[in-house]
Amino acid sequence: MRPGPRNLITDISGLRVGNAQDTTLKSGTTVLVGDAPFTASVAVQGGAPGTRETDLLAPDKSAPGVDALVLSGGSAFGLASAQGVMDTLHAQGRGFPVLSARVPLVPAAILFDLLNAGDKDWDANPYPALGREALLNAKEDFDLGTVGAGTGAQTAMHKGGLGSASLVLDGGVTVGALVAVNPLGSVTTPSGRHFWASQFEMNGEFGGLGTDPTPGFDLPPSRKVNAMASLGNTTIAIVATDAALDKAQCNRMAVAAHDGMARAIVPSHTPMDGDLVFAAATGEKPLADPAIQLSALGHAASICLTRAIARAVWEATSAPGDTLPTLRDELGL
Repeated sequence: MRPGPRNLITDISGLRVGNAQDTTLKSGTTVLVGDAPFTASVAVQGGAPGTRETDLLAPDKSAPGVDALVLSGGSAFGLASAQGVMDTLHAQGRGFPVLSARVPLVPAAILFDLLNAGDKDWDANPYPALGREALLNAKEDFDLGTVGAGTGAQTAMHKGGLGSASLVLDGGVTVGALVAVNPLGSVTTPSGRHFWASQFEMNGEFGGLGTDPTPGFDLPPSRKVNAMASLGNTTIAIVATDAALDKAQCNRMAVAAHDGMARAIVPSHTPMDGDLVFAAATGEKPLADPAIQLSALGHAASICLTRAIARAVWEATSAPGDTLPTLRDELGL
């Protein structure tokens, strides 16, 4: 396996990602959109999820595919970003046909970033406009770090952010991950100088810091300055492939990808995190032996997600009013 040419989820042909953010708000939205509808499912392992339209993604539900997936800050307010995406797709003529009507299908998940010192005193919910802007910004090359849904994200020790990574399997199938990292736990070891994900790094993609020379099982200390901030967390992700998968197979890939979250964040899947992984398949490449190849796809998705989580923290940048440092700033890099 090797990273794709961009090392982004958009190494999968036909997928684009758009970001929109408000630096005063310290929040934003990220959209994954396909050139055509794609198959999707979801797996939720955290105790406090915030979602929209995820019931449609169960294998026994009738929706054949979706037009876009949305990751957003803003807690429950951020779910409105999907409405902005939906309205814009409708104006573009996209959507599931129902007789003479068209209904874009846009599942969404949110993270809690309401206590990160951003200005949340709005008169009108800003997230529908952020969703529309993110969709209109969608392209194959996009920024990581303090952008989109990762704008106001925090970990226990450092700023979080938006991350992505990809892998091309030996048979030519591509897998990728996109993630907004805002966990209760830490992405770095207790020293704060090494990533839990270090052994999965490829080509120095998150700094080449290596493994922590002092092993241990103690949980990293939390630096979140507001005690209530520990109640607002969540890491939300999308894994995707160009393989031809049905909804049940997408669900299995999403379940397997959660392994990658557990490798990169300690602790993960807590009662205060809404940890969630969407899985998407564009269907471009049929699988010769789905029973065997699906295991490889799940493994690759978990590795991509592990790497994407570390990249999100590595690429974070500082901003006025931040309550946590970036990892690079703390390392003096």
